[in-house]
Amino acid sequence: MKTKTPSSQPTSQPTRREFLQWSGKAVAATALAGVAVPHVHAAGSNAINLALIGCGGRGSGAVVNALESANGPAKLVVMADLFEDRLKRSHKALKDKFGDNVDVPADRQFIGFDAYKKAIDTLRPGDVAMLTGYAGFRPGQLEYAVEKGVNVFMEKSFAADPPGCRRVIAAGEAAEKKGLKIAAGLMCRHSRNRQELIRRIREGELGQIQLIRAYRMGASGPLRPRPADVKDLHYQIRNFTKFLWVSGGLWAEMDIHQIDEICWLKGEYPVSAHGIGGRVANSKDCSQNLDSFSVEWTFADGTKAYDVVRYIPKCYEEFTTFVHGTKCAAQFSGPIHASTVHTYKDQRCTPDNIAWEAEKEPITIYQAEWDALFDAIRNNKPHNEAKRAAMTNLADIMGRAAVHMGRVITWDEAMKSDFKFCPNIDSLTDDSEPPVKADANGCYPVPIPGQWTEI
Repeated sequence: MKTKTPSSQPTSQPTRREFLQWSGKAVAATALAGVAVPHVHAAGSNAINLALIGCGGRGSGAVVNALESANGPAKLVVMADLFEDRLKRSHKALKDKFGDNVDVPADRQFIGFDAYKKAIDTLRPGDVAMLTGYAGFRPGQLEYAVEKGVNVFMEKSFAADPPGCRRVIAAGEAAEKKGLKIAAGLMCRHSRNRQELIRRIREGELGQIQLIRAYRMGASGPLRPRPADVKDLHYQIRNFTKFLWVSGGLWAEMDIHQIDEICWLKGEYPVSAHGIGGRVANSKDCSQNLDSFSVEWTFADGTKAYDVVRYIPKCYEEFTTFVHGTKCAAQFSGPIHASTVHTYKDQRCTPDNIAWEAEKEPITIYQAEWDALFDAIRNNKPHNEAKRAAMTNLADIMGRAAVHMGRVITWDEAMKSDFKFCPNIDSLTDDSEPPVKADANGCYPVPIPGQWTEI
């Protein structure tokens, strides 16, 4: 790579969830349970069959990346979701875009809490179960896919609590013994530019790393009181980032990318975390989320890393990760995960102080992670990102717990913790009571430091 004049604007990349926003209108439908069907075989075809489990924008966008991979061909043959309207909308958008590469008739469309099992049961060895729904359910779904002997693509985040992280690690170890491939949706790891900066850091170009700082500051809308005609369990799951048991909460669900960058840059996981957070005084948000976070992680050698987050509108916004060494600093990431990567002449992170800038990447990081997975499947290369994903998720949970509980959280106590937001999550049915309930004003429990427990 060569030194060049920096561009005036950072290069951003579209997120997966944007797919359904431009791909047709929702199809209204009722939720009906599917029936089991035989394995799907494509005689004479070398296509990798896909089962989409979680049909929101994130999952549908991942299907686009899979079907457009240079290491295809691939074919979507089964879909599953908790809600039929989500599945129908996704199916229409994908079918309109890809035609015969989306072959999901009604008898391979499954609805309900056990739909993932029916979808996985249709696959054959070498195919891929796409676990793109909700983090709280991810460990159980991963375990089932590994038990059935199929490869996995799982979106972030990967668990809502420490026991879920340990389940992901164990499932990854079981997959390793079976030679299965597991890709985890921390797509920035597949950025060529970031990999190049990591190489330069490991070779000492920045000197000894002393500080890493990440920012994800932008407005996020509040949760309104639940409409009387909507089932509470459905309302919580559909608004997944607003509830800790479903997703781990907005901060843990979204900032796992920034935290993964921090751990990657340092080359290890933190030994402790502490932080502060809160809400504006006039908040009308009915969710469990705070609207401000500042978390500090400490590594074994004393190095510090920070993640600063604010979801309040009409405030300063930033979406960037920086790293500072004893010799100079560098930018590792830009707005909306753009591969904006360069080094600076010293510690001043300003556009007029750039020493080296990476060239534009040839494909998106979303596409790169699918190309890598398919290459591993077709050429039987090692590819198992489960443990790394779960370890980053645990660092994520440490930071969240430190803010919510108001104390320092260590890696060891987080890894050993048996705390679960929803102990019966694997056995939930449509008639189950949700694990949290709203008060008389329609507001759900919010963490109060000094009183709250989640480790």
